[in-house]
Amino acid sequence: MPRVLIAGCGYTGAAVADLFAGHGWEVAGWTASALSAEALAGKSYPVRAVDIAEPGQVRAQRREFDAVIHCASTGGGDADLYRRVYRDGARNLVDHFAGSIVLLTSSTSVYAQTSGEWVTEESAAKPLHEKGKILRETEELVLNGGGIVTRLAGIYGPRRSALLEKFQKGETTLDARADRFVNQVHRDDIAQALFLLLKGKPPAGEIFNVVDDEPLRLSECYGWLARMLPAPHPPPGGKPDVARKRGNSNKRVSNAKLRGLGWAPRYFCFAEAMQKSILPSYEIVTNKA
Repeated sequence: MPRVLIAGCGYTGAAVADLFAGHGWEVAGWTASALSAEALAGKSYPVRAVDIAEPGQVRAQRREFDAVIHCASTGGGDADLYRRVYRDGARNLVDHFAGSIVLLTSSTSVYAQTSGEWVTEESAAKPLHEKGKILRETEELVLNGGGIVTRLAGIYGPRRSALLEKFQKGETTLDARADRFVNQVHRDDIAQALFLLLKGKPPAGEIFNVVDDEPLRLSECYGWLARMLPAPHPPPGGKPDVARKRGNSNKRVSNAKLRGLGWAPRYFCFAEAMQKSILPSYEIVTNKA
């Protein structure tokens, strides 16, 4: 029975762990806090509190695994937290589990293109913001250790959609001069992608974009929500709707390389995911003002 460690059993990691367990893998999960581990006590696999940024805590774990997935999250923390969770955490996992294939969940925010062009894994990944640079350092660390890097688009799924939440709260404005493409992927499609990459012969040293099929302009996303809910369109504004966690980029991210391995997203576009997975899980409260 193959064994996998999910280092970061949060919103995405728990779904990944569930999928592997459902396919007969021996799964172990780690979370950053005992409280988070306790919340997952009912899972079919053990979950324990281990801070991956602390080498002593990682070394204290004596089990061996065929694969280790680093999908811990900072929860939007600052650059120092990024260094701890991503760079230091990845280094500790690579060093301690030298006999395992390590898979990192990175981000498409490492692409800094601004002209709406298509980008692939071969495109330049030269982020301008500090957090993106830390992610690139982490990617290189994992790749140099013979691991796999996945670059995830904006994650959404049941009970989670940043676009929907901003729209509902009336926190959105649109500036035609600053309209941009948004790239997203459903949490469950991420889990399927990671399982595909690890279930056979893992493609060591490779990078894969994990994103749905249809990047949309921000105005199209909010326009669709306005029609479906229904609700007023966001008002025009002189600046982008919010400060962007993923930088001031504007690009369309290709998933062709991952599709070439046989992966296909169940939720292939924004509308499909919204109608079948996301809107049914929300209490819809729209701003009628």
